[in-house]
Amino acid sequence: MSFEEVRLTVEESLGKKLEVAFATFETVPIAAASIAQVHGAILHTGEKVVVKVQRPGIVKLIKNDLGVLYTMASLFERYITESRPYNPQAMVDEFFKTLNLETNFIIEANNIRRIAKNFSGDSTIVIPVVYDDYCSDKVLTMERLEGVPLSQFNGQFHEDINRKILVERGLRAFFLMVFKHGLFHGDLHAGNLFILPDHKIGLVDFGVVGRLSNKSRDSIANMLIAMAGEDYESLTYEYLELAPYNGGVNVDQFTKEIRDLFGPYYGMTFKNVNLGKLLLDSTSIAARHSIIMPSELMLFFKSIVTVEAMGRTILEDFDILNYMMDFAQEIFAAKFDTQLLVKDAHQFGRDSLSFVRTLPRQLKQLMRKLNSRDFAFDLHVQELNDVKLSIENSGFVIARGMLASALIIAGTLDLSFNKGPQFYGLPVITLSCYFLAFWIGLFLFQTKR
Repeated sequence: MSFEEVRLTVEESLGKKLEVAFATFETVPIAAASIAQVHGAILHTGEKVVVKVQRPGIVKLIKNDLGVLYTMASLFERYITESRPYNPQAMVDEFFKTLNLETNFIIEANNIRRIAKNFSGDSTIVIPVVYDDYCSDKVLTMERLEGVPLSQFNGQFHEDINRKILVERGLRAFFLMVFKHGLFHGDLHAGNLFILPDHKIGLVDFGVVGRLSNKSRDSIANMLIAMAGEDYESLTYEYLELAPYNGGVNVDQFTKEIRDLFGPYYGMTFKNVNLGKLLLDSTSIAARHSIIMPSELMLFFKSIVTVEAMGRTILEDFDILNYMMDFAQEIFAAKFDTQLLVKDAHQFGRDSLSFVRTLPRQLKQLMRKLNSRDFAFDLHVQELNDVKLSIENSGFVIARGMLASALIIAGTLDLSFNKGPQFYGLPVITLSCYFLAFWIGLFLFQTKR
C-alpha cells in the first residue's frame, strides 16, 4: 500500500502525527504481506523499531471471503456426503477465529510479551520488545532485530555459521514452546526466523499461536514415542483420548489404516520423508472414522510441516523425528521430578477432599429425588421407538386392507343382484367399489415400499 495510506492508518490509530510519534519513519516497506505491511522507524528515545501496519479494509475483505467459504462449506455438507466427516463448516469457523485474532495487533502484542517471558532465561532465543505506547489494534511497534531472515540464505551459509547449532537451538525453542510452555508459534517458517550474531535466533510474527493443555502435551509426547516404537494401537488410542467421545469407532480398522500409513516408513530416517504431511494424513483417516481432532493439534501438525521445511533449508539430512524423540523423552522424564510429583499429589488430595465434602450433599439430593412422588425416569430407547412406529404402520395397513376387501365384497354383491344404473353393462356401484379398492391397494403398496 502507498505511504500515504500507511501514514493515515498510523496517525488515526495512535492519535498523533507520524512525526510526533517517530523521529524517522522509512517510506519504503521492509516487508509486505496480505494482512499488513512492515516499515522501519526510530523512536525519539533512539530505539530502532519496526512498525507493522494493517492494510485498510482488510477485515471487511476477510469477512466477505469467509462468507463465501461458509456458503461453500454448507453446500458441501448438504450435497457431498463424503465431506461430512471433515466438518467443513467447523473448519471455516476455526479459520474465522484464527483470522480474527491475527488481525488484532493488541492480541499479537500480548502473545509476544508472554512468549518473551517464557524465554526470559534463555539468551540464545531473542523475542522483540513491544512498545505499548505505539501499539493499537491496527499498528504494532516492536524492537528491530539486527539479523538476517533465514529465507534470505537459500541454503548458502557463511563458513562461520554452524548449521547444526542453529538447528538444535531453533528446534529446542519450538519444542520448549510445545511441551513445556504450552504456547507455541503457529507459523514458524523461514521468513519469521532471524539468524543473529553468536548463533542467536530471533522469532517474529506471533499473529498465529497455538495453545496446548497439559493433556494435549502429554498426548503429543505419547504419540511420538508410539510412532518411534511402531506401537500403532497406542497411537490410535491417543487420537481417541484427544477427540470428543465417540463410541461408534471401529478401533481395529482405525489402527489398521494408521499402520498402513506409517508402517512403510518404519526403520527409515525421516530426512526424505515429510513427517508433518504424514501426521496431517493421519487426521484425514481419523475424520473418515468420525474422530474430530482438536484445532490445536491440527495447528501443531501444520507447524511440523513448516519446521521441517525450515530445518531442511539448513541441513540436507535433517531428521525431525530424532530431535522430537529426544526432547519428548526429556520432557517425559521431567514429569517424574520430585517437586512435580508433590504438586500433583497435592492437587489430587485437594480434588479428593472436595469430592468427599460434597458427596453427602449430593447423595442427600439424590435420595430426595428418588423419594419424590413426582419422580420418573425419562427413558428414550431408539429400538422401542422403531417398534412403536412399526406397530402403528401395521395397524394402518390392516385397516386400509380391510376397507379395500369390504369394497370388493360390496361390489361383487351388487354385481350379483345386478340392480341400479349401469355403465357399459356393469353396475355403476360395482365399478365405483372396484375403483376405490384399486386405489387403496395401490396406496398401500407404495406405503409398504
